[in-house]
Amino acid sequence: MSINKSVAKSAGIIGIATLCSRILGFIRDVVIARLFGVYVYAQAFVVAFRIPNLFRDLVGEGAANAAFVPVLSEYAAKRSKEEFWELVNVVLNLLLIIVSTIVLLGVIFAPVIVRLIAPGFVDDPQKMAATVTLTRLVFPYLLLISLAAYSMAILNTLKHFSIPAFAPCLLNISIIICAMMFGEGIKGLALGVLIGGFLQLAVQIPLVYKKGFRLNLRGRFKHPGATLIGKLMVPRLLSSSIYQFNNFVDSIFGSMSVLVGEGGVAVLYFSYRLIQFPVGVFTNAISQAILPTFSTQALEQDHAQLKKTLLFGLRATFFVMVPASVAFMVLAHPIIEALFGGGRFDAYSAQATARTLFFYSIGLSAYGATRVMQTCFFAIKDTVTPTKIAGMALGMNILFTIIFIYPLKICGIALSSSLSGIISFSVLFVILRRRLSPLSVRPLVLFFVKVLAASLLMGIVCYYAAMVPYVPWGVPWAKLINLGVVVIAGIVSYGLFCVVLKVNELQELFRWIRTYGRKQRVSL
Repeated sequence: MSINKSVAKSAGIIGIATLCSRILGFIRDVVIARLFGVYVYAQAFVVAFRIPNLFRDLVGEGAANAAFVPVLSEYAAKRSKEEFWELVNVVLNLLLIIVSTIVLLGVIFAPVIVRLIAPGFVDDPQKMAATVTLTRLVFPYLLLISLAAYSMAILNTLKHFSIPAFAPCLLNISIIICAMMFGEGIKGLALGVLIGGFLQLAVQIPLVYKKGFRLNLRGRFKHPGATLIGKLMVPRLLSSSIYQFNNFVDSIFGSMSVLVGEGGVAVLYFSYRLIQFPVGVFTNAISQAILPTFSTQALEQDHAQLKKTLLFGLRATFFVMVPASVAFMVLAHPIIEALFGGGRFDAYSAQATARTLFFYSIGLSAYGATRVMQTCFFAIKDTVTPTKIAGMALGMNILFTIIFIYPLKICGIALSSSLSGIISFSVLFVILRRRLSPLSVRPLVLFFVKVLAASLLMGIVCYYAAMVPYVPWGVPWAKLINLGVVVIAGIVSYGLFCVVLKVNELQELFRWIRTYGRKQRVSL
């Protein structure tokens, strides 16, 4: 089996599982949007949930991708099982101490944290009180999700992807059920987050034990492998924190309603969640599945295969992200109305969110491609370069936001994120091209141009297709049905234009689809 096919099959499992999670995530967001609109409780949830998400990325999922998997993969390949599981236990002991301390500090200093990342809330006592309370309630979720992410790293190292990939679905199901049970307020949101975090961990524990893990909390706290993970993790912590600080920049400016209008934090959240759908379903799947392959090739000093794998990942990313970007820009308002419209999500909420979605979409391809580039850097154990570029992107994001927020208001924040993302990807690509020289980019550029042409033609089809109401607006689910017809027309037209322009990845995509079922029967 070729390396690309192996990566594609692993990505297929992760992609299907992530698709399920994203669909459930959309249902969760629809429930929150219709219950709360873009007003007090929606904004409180966005800010409160963002804080533990920062630390989850720092010590949980981000570290799993950047530091845990490469080192654990090396121990699994070159050391005995006893040495591998000893390292797993040492890292677990350290993780428990670090994350528990962060949770305790987060609960104590929640008011200070909220004031720092949502200064605009200070002028609204109700919004401030709700956000602080919800922050304290959901902070323990950090410990649960960090342990779940570590379990995912162990299982991914052992080439098991299905259960860890499906685990996030449980969080969304939990929030949906609890929010609908308790209605408007923070109780349902808090319970949903905590129960969901527990379930994500609990579902992976039996499989980790089946693979050979045995808990040893009295074990050592020092280990050469743990030291190596720490060295790799420090710059990754900086890189991840910078990425999250980019989101916090959005929260800081979005919370200032005098500049951007009411509900800015929630408007940014709902629009960015839509952007994260294709990134999460496809790019994250590719990055997560390709990391062990990258790591093995880097370990074997096989740069020829590493370059092929990198270009494969970028082509696959552009093939999906470019048309998705165009579709979001052309169909921003119909998408928002169909998915979120209704309940407390009124006309103002829909209009503001659709405009913001348009400007976020400009950088969609860069977001996705950057994930693949960063994964390659992590595999060659260079976490410093992505950190430097992320710091540069943070500075550009702040500068662009200051420039664009006055003329464009909330849209200026989204445009700033897109521009900084595009520049960040470009710089990473130039550096990696030099690192892996010679790396021919002409075929990649030609491929991108063809995909862009096919996507723009698809956008024209979608624009005119959206003008026709295929089902009368008074019919139940009319907005979703009409949007579905337009999306199908876009997908079909994009495929046809790709055939005309001889985009070879279309055939490769069909091969991926055929392998999904076989791979799942083996791995589930």
